[in-house]
Amino acid sequence: MIFRIFKKKELKSLFEILAEHNRIVGPVETGRDKDGNPIYAFDEVSDFHRIKLNYPTTKLPAKRYFLPFQEDLSTFKIEDDNWQKSIDYNAKEPLIFFGLHACDINALNKLDKVLLHSVYPMPYYAAKRKNMFIIGIDCVPQPFCFCRSMGTDTALHGFDMFITDLGAKYFVEILTDTAYNFLKNIETEEPKEKDHILYMKAAADRNKKFTAKIETTDLAKILDMEFQSDVWKHWGDICLACGTCANVCPTCYCYGVEETVSIDLKSAKKTKRLYSCNLIDFAEVAGGHNFRPERHTRLKYRYYHKHRGFVEAFEESLCVGCGRCGESCLAGINVPEVIASVRGGKIK
Repeated sequence: MIFRIFKKKELKSLFEILAEHNRIVGPVETGRDKDGNPIYAFDEVSDFHRIKLNYPTTKLPAKRYFLPFQEDLSTFKIEDDNWQKSIDYNAKEPLIFFGLHACDINALNKLDKVLLHSVYPMPYYAAKRKNMFIIGIDCVPQPFCFCRSMGTDTALHGFDMFITDLGAKYFVEILTDTAYNFLKNIETEEPKEKDHILYMKAAADRNKKFTAKIETTDLAKILDMEFQSDVWKHWGDICLACGTCANVCPTCYCYGVEETVSIDLKSAKKTKRLYSCNLIDFAEVAGGHNFRPERHTRLKYRYYHKHRGFVEAFEESLCVGCGRCGESCLAGINVPEVIASVRGGKIK
Protein backbone atom coordinates (compact mmCIF):
# COMPACT_ATOMS: atom_id res chain seq x y z
CA MET A 1 0.00 0.00 0.00
CA ILE A 2 1.26 3.49 -0.89
CA PHE A 3 0.53 6.60 1.20
CA ARG A 4 0.36 10.18 -0.03
CA ILE A 5 -0.65 13.61 1.25
CA PHE A 6 -2.40 16.35 -0.68
CA LYS A 7 -3.99 19.71 0.11
CA LYS A 8 -7.76 19.83 0.35
CA LYS A 9 -8.15 22.04 -2.70
CA GLU A 10 -6.66 19.25 -4.81
CA LEU A 11 -9.67 17.00 -4.16
CA LYS A 12 -11.85 19.19 -6.36
CA SER A 13 -9.31 18.87 -9.16
CA LEU A 14 -9.31 15.09 -8.74
CA PHE A 15 -13.10 15.02 -8.89
CA GLU A 16 -13.16 17.04 -12.10
CA ILE A 17 -10.60 14.75 -13.72
CA LEU A 18 -12.63 11.67 -12.78
CA ALA A 19 -15.90 13.26 -13.90
CA GLU A 20 -14.67 13.93 -17.44
CA HIS A 21 -15.45 10.44 -18.71
CA ASN A 22 -17.16 8.66 -15.81
CA ARG A 23 -20.35 8.59 -13.79
CA ILE A 24 -19.72 9.61 -10.20
CA VAL A 25 -21.93 8.60 -7.27
CA GLY A 26 -21.46 10.34 -3.95
CA PRO A 27 -23.26 11.35 -0.74
CA VAL A 28 -25.54 14.36 -1.20
CA GLU A 29 -28.14 16.09 0.95
CA THR A 30 -31.61 15.15 -0.27
CA GLY A 31 -33.84 16.79 2.35
CA ARG A 32 -34.50 17.38 6.03
CA ASP A 33 -36.16 15.22 8.68
CA LYS A 34 -38.89 16.38 11.07
CA ASP A 35 -36.26 17.86 13.40
CA GLY A 36 -34.58 19.81 10.63
CA ASN A 37 -31.55 17.54 10.40
CA PRO A 38 -30.17 16.83 6.90
CA ILE A 39 -30.93 13.52 5.20
CA TYR A 40 -28.21 12.07 2.99
CA ALA A 41 -28.33 9.63 0.11
CA PHE A 42 -26.05 8.35 -2.65
CA ASP A 43 -26.79 9.96 -5.99
CA GLU A 44 -25.10 10.72 -9.29
CA VAL A 45 -23.12 13.95 -9.00
CA SER A 46 -21.59 16.24 -11.61
CA ASP A 47 -20.85 19.18 -9.31
CA PHE A 48 -18.16 18.66 -6.66
CA HIS A 49 -19.81 21.14 -4.31
CA ARG A 50 -22.90 18.91 -4.01
CA ILE A 51 -20.90 16.12 -2.38
CA LYS A 52 -21.06 16.12 1.44
CA LEU A 53 -17.96 14.21 2.49
CA ASN A 54 -18.61 14.92 6.19
CA TYR A 55 -21.94 13.08 6.04
CA PRO A 56 -22.71 10.92 9.12
CA THR A 57 -24.46 8.12 7.18
CA THR A 58 -27.01 7.66 4.43
CA LYS A 59 -30.51 6.33 5.02
CA LEU A 60 -30.06 3.87 2.16
CA PRO A 61 -26.81 2.18 1.12
CA ALA A 62 -25.35 2.48 -2.37
CA LYS A 63 -26.74 -0.99 -3.11
CA ARG A 64 -29.11 0.15 -5.85
CA TYR A 65 -26.13 0.75 -8.14
CA PHE A 66 -24.87 -2.85 -7.99
CA LEU A 67 -27.91 -4.76 -6.65
CA PRO A 68 -30.86 -2.76 -7.99
CA PHE A 69 -34.27 -3.40 -6.50
CA GLN A 70 -35.60 -4.38 -9.93
CA GLU A 71 -33.58 -5.51 -12.92
CA ASP A 72 -34.47 -7.16 -16.23
CA LEU A 73 -32.23 -10.18 -16.65
CA SER A 74 -33.22 -11.20 -20.16
CA THR A 75 -35.82 -10.67 -22.85
CA PHE A 76 -37.22 -13.02 -25.48
CA LYS A 77 -38.82 -12.23 -28.82
CA ILE A 78 -40.26 -14.17 -31.71
CA GLU A 79 -39.94 -12.40 -35.06
CA ASP A 80 -40.63 -14.14 -38.40
CA ASP A 81 -40.67 -17.47 -36.61
CA ASN A 82 -37.17 -16.80 -35.24
CA TRP A 83 -36.65 -16.99 -31.50
CA GLN A 84 -34.30 -14.31 -30.17
CA LYS A 85 -32.87 -13.93 -26.69
CA SER A 86 -31.21 -10.79 -25.32
CA ILE A 87 -29.21 -10.50 -22.10
CA ASP A 88 -28.06 -7.17 -20.66
CA TYR A 89 -25.84 -6.98 -17.58
CA ASN A 90 -26.69 -3.26 -17.24
CA ALA A 91 -23.06 -2.22 -16.72
CA LYS A 92 -22.25 -0.16 -19.77
CA GLU A 93 -19.83 2.40 -18.30
CA PRO A 94 -17.47 2.75 -15.33
CA LEU A 95 -18.98 3.93 -12.06
CA ILE A 96 -17.00 5.85 -9.47
CA PHE A 97 -18.09 5.86 -5.83
CA PHE A 98 -16.76 9.05 -4.28
CA GLY A 99 -16.86 8.88 -0.47
CA LEU A 100 -17.90 5.39 0.71
CA HIS A 101 -17.47 4.66 4.41
CA ALA A 102 -15.53 1.59 5.52
CA CYS A 103 -18.70 -0.31 6.53
CA ASP A 104 -20.15 0.09 3.03
CA ILE A 105 -16.86 -0.98 1.44
CA ASN A 106 -16.81 -4.06 3.68
CA ALA A 107 -20.42 -4.75 2.69
CA LEU A 108 -19.24 -5.03 -0.91
CA ASN A 109 -16.40 -7.32 0.18
CA LYS A 110 -18.92 -9.61 1.88
CA LEU A 111 -21.26 -9.62 -1.11
CA ASP A 112 -18.27 -10.52 -3.29
CA LYS A 113 -17.83 -13.74 -1.36
CA VAL A 114 -21.26 -15.07 -2.26
CA LEU A 115 -22.11 -13.23 -5.50
CA LEU A 116 -18.70 -13.05 -7.16
CA HIS A 117 -16.41 -15.76 -5.82
CA SER A 118 -18.84 -18.57 -5.02
CA VAL A 119 -19.45 -21.71 -7.08
CA TYR A 120 -22.31 -19.98 -8.89
CA PRO A 121 -21.44 -16.28 -9.27
CA MET A 122 -24.08 -13.77 -10.35
CA PRO A 123 -22.91 -12.26 -13.67
CA TYR A 124 -25.14 -9.20 -13.32
CA TYR A 125 -23.49 -8.28 -10.03
CA ALA A 126 -20.03 -9.23 -11.29
CA ALA A 127 -20.30 -6.96 -14.34
CA LYS A 128 -21.14 -3.96 -12.18
CA ARG A 129 -18.64 -4.79 -9.44
CA LYS A 130 -15.73 -5.12 -11.85
CA ASN A 131 -16.66 -1.80 -13.43
CA MET A 132 -16.26 0.20 -10.19
CA PHE A 133 -13.69 2.64 -8.89
CA ILE A 134 -14.05 3.30 -5.15
CA ILE A 135 -12.80 6.24 -3.11
CA GLY A 136 -13.36 5.60 0.57
CA ILE A 137 -13.45 8.18 3.34
CA ASP A 138 -13.44 7.93 7.14
CA CYS A 139 -16.86 8.00 8.78
CA VAL A 140 -18.40 10.02 11.58
CA PRO A 141 -19.51 7.40 14.17
CA GLN A 142 -23.22 7.52 14.96
CA PRO A 143 -25.01 6.43 18.17
CA PHE A 144 -26.64 3.47 16.38
CA CYS A 145 -23.65 2.08 14.45
CA PHE A 146 -21.64 -0.79 15.90
CA CYS A 147 -19.25 -1.45 13.02
CA ARG A 148 -16.28 -1.44 15.41
CA SER A 149 -17.74 -4.54 17.11
CA MET A 150 -18.03 -6.23 13.71
CA GLY A 151 -14.48 -5.33 12.67
CA THR A 152 -15.74 -3.26 9.74
CA ASP A 153 -14.87 0.23 10.95
CA THR A 154 -11.76 0.07 8.79
CA ALA A 155 -11.24 -1.38 5.31
CA LEU A 156 -8.09 -3.20 4.21
CA HIS A 157 -9.21 -3.95 0.66
CA GLY A 158 -12.13 -3.46 -1.70
CA PHE A 159 -11.28 0.16 -2.54
CA ASP A 160 -8.93 1.98 -4.89
CA MET A 161 -8.02 4.83 -2.56
CA PHE A 162 -9.09 5.76 0.96
CA ILE A 163 -9.02 9.32 2.30
CA THR A 164 -8.62 10.54 5.88
CA ASP A 165 -9.20 14.18 6.82
CA LEU A 166 -6.20 15.64 8.67
CA GLY A 167 -7.54 19.18 8.89
CA ALA A 168 -5.71 21.24 6.27
CA LYS A 169 -4.98 18.24 4.02
CA TYR A 170 -5.94 14.69 3.22
CA PHE A 171 -4.03 11.49 3.94
CA VAL A 172 -4.69 8.96 1.19
CA GLU A 173 -4.08 5.20 1.08
CA ILE A 174 -3.52 4.00 -2.49
CA LEU A 175 -4.40 0.39 -3.20
CA THR A 176 -4.53 0.11 -7.01
CA ASP A 177 -2.45 1.26 -9.94
CA THR A 178 -5.54 2.96 -11.39
CA ALA A 179 -5.78 5.18 -8.32
CA TYR A 180 -2.04 5.86 -8.43
CA ASN A 181 -2.27 7.00 -12.04
CA PHE A 182 -5.25 9.26 -11.33
CA LEU A 183 -3.37 10.89 -8.46
CA LYS A 184 -0.50 11.76 -10.80
CA ASN A 185 -2.79 14.49 -12.16
CA ILE A 186 -2.88 16.41 -8.88
CA GLU A 187 -0.19 17.69 -6.55
CA THR A 188 0.69 15.15 -3.85
CA GLU A 189 3.67 14.50 -1.60
CA GLU A 190 5.14 11.85 0.65
CA PRO A 191 3.69 11.94 4.19
CA LYS A 192 6.11 13.08 6.87
CA GLU A 193 6.34 11.92 10.46
CA LYS A 194 4.04 14.73 11.60
CA ASP A 195 1.44 13.53 9.08
CA HIS A 196 1.61 10.01 10.51
CA ILE A 197 1.07 11.46 13.99
CA LEU A 198 -1.93 13.46 12.77
CA TYR A 199 -3.36 10.33 11.12
CA MET A 200 -3.04 8.25 14.29
CA LYS A 201 -4.60 11.04 16.34
CA ALA A 202 -7.54 11.29 13.89
CA ALA A 203 -8.05 7.51 14.13
CA ALA A 204 -7.91 7.57 17.93
CA ASP A 205 -10.37 10.48 18.14
CA ARG A 206 -12.80 8.68 15.82
CA ASN A 207 -12.57 5.43 17.77
CA LYS A 208 -13.61 7.24 20.97
CA LYS A 209 -16.90 8.23 19.35
CA PHE A 210 -18.17 4.66 18.90
CA THR A 211 -20.76 3.98 21.60
CA ALA A 212 -23.00 1.14 20.38
CA LYS A 213 -21.47 -2.32 20.57
CA ILE A 214 -22.30 -6.01 20.58
CA GLU A 215 -20.39 -8.94 22.05
CA THR A 216 -19.51 -11.31 19.20
CA THR A 217 -17.45 -13.86 21.13
CA ASP A 218 -18.80 -17.38 20.38
CA LEU A 219 -21.93 -15.76 18.96
CA ALA A 220 -22.52 -18.51 16.38
CA LYS A 221 -22.41 -21.18 19.11
CA ILE A 222 -24.70 -19.18 21.38
CA LEU A 223 -27.20 -18.75 18.57
CA ASP A 224 -27.20 -22.53 18.12
CA MET A 225 -27.85 -23.05 21.83
CA GLU A 226 -30.59 -20.39 21.98
CA PHE A 227 -32.43 -21.47 18.83
CA GLN A 228 -35.60 -22.21 20.86
CA SER A 229 -35.26 -19.22 23.17
CA ASP A 230 -38.40 -17.27 24.10
CA VAL A 231 -36.67 -14.01 23.20
CA TRP A 232 -37.38 -14.69 19.51
CA LYS A 233 -41.11 -14.75 20.23
CA HIS A 234 -40.77 -11.44 22.05
CA TRP A 235 -39.08 -9.71 19.11
CA GLY A 236 -41.40 -11.39 16.64
CA ASP A 237 -44.44 -9.98 18.43
CA ILE A 238 -42.96 -6.49 18.06
CA CYS A 239 -41.85 -6.90 14.44
CA LEU A 240 -44.17 -5.43 11.79
CA ALA A 241 -42.81 -7.74 9.06
CA CYS A 242 -42.51 -4.73 6.76
CA GLY A 243 -39.11 -5.55 5.27
CA THR A 244 -37.61 -2.13 5.98
CA CYS A 245 -34.53 -3.71 7.56
CA ALA A 246 -33.68 -5.60 4.37
CA ASN A 247 -34.35 -2.53 2.25
CA VAL A 248 -31.77 -0.40 4.10
CA CYS A 249 -29.26 -3.21 4.68
CA PRO A 250 -26.13 -3.01 2.50
CA THR A 251 -25.66 -6.80 2.49
CA CYS A 252 -29.18 -8.24 2.10
CA TYR A 253 -29.25 -9.89 -1.32
CA CYS A 254 -32.26 -12.23 -1.29
CA TYR A 255 -34.30 -11.94 -4.47
CA GLY A 256 -36.97 -13.54 -6.59
CA VAL A 257 -37.25 -13.91 -10.36
CA GLU A 258 -40.48 -13.47 -12.30
CA GLU A 259 -41.14 -14.29 -15.94
CA THR A 260 -43.71 -12.20 -17.77
CA VAL A 261 -45.09 -13.44 -21.10
CA SER A 262 -46.96 -11.15 -23.49
CA ILE A 263 -50.58 -12.01 -24.27
CA ASP A 264 -49.73 -12.77 -27.92
CA LEU A 265 -46.91 -15.11 -26.84
CA LYS A 266 -44.47 -13.15 -29.02
CA SER A 267 -42.28 -11.78 -26.24
CA ALA A 268 -41.31 -12.34 -22.62
CA LYS A 269 -38.86 -11.12 -20.01
CA LYS A 270 -37.28 -12.30 -16.77
CA THR A 271 -37.11 -9.76 -13.99
CA LYS A 272 -35.19 -9.99 -10.70
CA ARG A 273 -36.55 -8.17 -7.65
CA LEU A 274 -34.90 -7.90 -4.25
CA TYR A 275 -36.97 -9.33 -1.45
CA SER A 276 -36.99 -9.61 2.34
CA CYS A 277 -36.99 -12.76 4.43
CA ASN A 278 -39.24 -10.92 6.92
CA LEU A 279 -42.15 -10.69 4.47
CA ILE A 280 -44.92 -13.20 5.06
CA ASP A 281 -44.70 -15.03 1.74
CA PHE A 282 -40.90 -15.31 1.60
CA ALA A 283 -40.89 -19.03 2.37
CA GLU A 284 -44.15 -19.88 0.61
CA VAL A 285 -43.84 -22.57 -2.05
CA ALA A 286 -46.01 -24.00 -4.81
CA GLY A 287 -49.25 -25.39 -3.39
CA GLY A 288 -49.48 -22.61 -0.83
CA HIS A 289 -47.46 -24.17 2.00
CA ASN A 290 -45.48 -21.60 4.02
CA PHE A 291 -42.42 -22.89 5.87
CA ARG A 292 -42.19 -19.71 7.98
CA PRO A 293 -45.70 -18.37 8.55
CA GLU A 294 -44.86 -16.74 11.92
CA ARG A 295 -43.15 -13.38 12.26
CA HIS A 296 -40.77 -14.47 15.01
CA THR A 297 -39.54 -17.38 12.90
CA ARG A 298 -38.79 -15.15 9.94
CA LEU A 299 -37.05 -12.57 12.14
CA LYS A 300 -35.00 -15.29 13.79
CA TYR A 301 -33.83 -16.75 10.50
CA ARG A 302 -32.74 -13.33 9.30
CA TYR A 303 -30.46 -13.06 12.33
CA TYR A 304 -29.25 -16.62 11.85
CA HIS A 305 -28.37 -15.94 8.23
CA LYS A 306 -26.37 -12.83 9.19
CA HIS A 307 -24.63 -14.09 12.32
CA ARG A 308 -24.67 -17.89 11.99
CA GLY A 309 -25.09 -19.27 8.47
CA PHE A 310 -22.76 -16.80 6.77
CA VAL A 311 -20.19 -17.31 9.53
CA GLU A 312 -20.24 -21.06 8.92
CA ALA A 313 -19.80 -20.59 5.16
CA PHE A 314 -17.30 -17.70 5.09
CA GLU A 315 -15.95 -17.40 8.66
CA GLU A 316 -17.29 -13.89 9.14
CA SER A 317 -20.65 -12.27 9.81
CA LEU A 318 -22.71 -10.87 6.95
CA CYS A 319 -23.59 -7.86 9.15
CA VAL A 320 -21.28 -4.82 8.90
CA GLY A 321 -22.74 -2.99 11.90
CA CYS A 322 -23.85 0.12 10.01
CA GLY A 323 -26.96 0.25 12.22
CA ARG A 324 -29.27 1.35 9.40
CA CYS A 325 -31.76 -1.42 10.19
CA GLY A 326 -32.21 -0.38 13.82
CA GLU A 327 -32.24 3.31 12.99
CA SER A 328 -34.96 2.76 10.35
CA CYS A 329 -37.03 0.07 12.09
CA LEU A 330 -40.59 1.29 12.69
CA ALA A 331 -40.84 -1.00 15.73
CA GLY A 332 -37.52 0.08 17.26
CA ILE A 333 -35.81 -3.30 16.91
CA ASN A 334 -32.03 -3.07 16.71
CA VAL A 335 -29.24 -5.63 16.46
CA PRO A 336 -27.35 -4.81 19.70
CA GLU A 337 -30.49 -5.26 21.83
CA VAL A 338 -31.55 -8.45 20.06
CA ILE A 339 -28.11 -10.04 20.35
CA ALA A 340 -27.79 -8.97 24.00
CA SER A 341 -31.17 -10.55 24.80
CA VAL A 342 -30.17 -13.80 23.07
CA ARG A 343 -26.88 -13.96 24.94
CA GLY A 344 -28.68 -13.30 28.23
CA GLY A 345 -31.55 -15.62 27.40
CA LYS A 346 -34.06 -12.97 28.44
CA ILE A 347 -35.32 -9.45 27.72
CA LYS A 348 -33.99 -6.68 29.92
